[in-house]
Amino acid sequence: MYSHSLLKPDGRQMTLYSRCPISEAIIATSPSKEPVRANPHLRWHPLRGEWVAYASHRQGRTFLPPPEYNPLAPSRNPDFPTELPVGKYDVAVFQNRFPSMVTTANNPPDCIVETLPANGACEVVVFTQDARASLSSLTVEHLDLILQVWSDRTEVLGKNPQIQYVLPFENKGVEVGVTLHHPHGQIYAYPFIPPVPAQMLEQQQRYYQEHKRGLLADLIEKEIADNQRIIYEDEDAIAFVPVCARYPYEVWVAPKQAVATFSDLSLEQRWGIAKALKTVTLKYDGLWNRPFPYLMSWFQAPTDGLAHPEAHLHAQFYPPYRTSDRLKYLAGTELAAGMFANDALPEEKAKELQAVNVNLRMPVSA
Repeated sequence: MYSHSLLKPDGRQMTLYSRCPISEAIIATSPSKEPVRANPHLRWHPLRGEWVAYASHRQGRTFLPPPEYNPLAPSRNPDFPTELPVGKYDVAVFQNRFPSMVTTANNPPDCIVETLPANGACEVVVFTQDARASLSSLTVEHLDLILQVWSDRTEVLGKNPQIQYVLPFENKGVEVGVTLHHPHGQIYAYPFIPPVPAQMLEQQQRYYQEHKRGLLADLIEKEIADNQRIIYEDEDAIAFVPVCARYPYEVWVAPKQAVATFSDLSLEQRWGIAKALKTVTLKYDGLWNRPFPYLMSWFQAPTDGLAHPEAHLHAQFYPPYRTSDRLKYLAGTELAAGMFANDALPEEKAKELQAVNVNLRMPVSA
């Protein structure tokens, strides 16, 4: 992997990544030369015992622009500069213009509850320069590079003592609130371990202390033995509809052997996960022969400098559809009670995805 760091005209950092050397003559661009002056803050929710971020400047962020004004396309019109420069590279990462957290946040307002500066980081990861692409249409080699990018960004962001947890994710489709169609994801780096990863880590720690084995690794062994919900499997990686799926078409992707972070993956594990990612996204798109929306989140160990033998890097896909024409809305029992109710058995949905034939080497038209 090759990388090249740039400074945008508005002062934000950008890093380009490629499988080939990157020209140092590439000039960074930005939709505006005005510096980002965000100062978000956190407020404590006393009943839930968690922090809520407030970033009112995000109200003005870009919302579903027409293709000719795509801010994530390479900047070819000098009258309409975009986030991406022209040049030969595969992936671009830059600081979000509309962040929910920034490392420079300070002086939070006084409230009747505790407040803190939202000292974190928000980055945009543009997966490819091709606006018509998706993870399913990218080559396995390109997906392998994206995994390396997530690894590098975790290391870079995690070196900041303010950062405790790094979460890469992708929102795909208007059904999950996407405001830009160009294939991209985001990385949020938090000054604390967020509630959902914290709860999963607590369960993993408790299991590891009791059994001296990893919770997810044992679950994967049981899924393989049961052999009902597996979507992809090779020697190093697996993708499956979990037996405890909360969403009808939920899929998890993981290395079979536990590793704590992206940086801990072997070359073989990373390649296996790249193939698993392509298989899952191809099956999603092939299920109803149309682009399939989802939220993909990657869970890994905290960046607190401690050993986390209990942690097991993995992705969880949360698709919003329960049938081809019906969305699964989060309603009373999910949002108010925190208990999901799934209208379909994981085994049934796994069979639907298993029946979709895919070819990892076949080019996919956008």
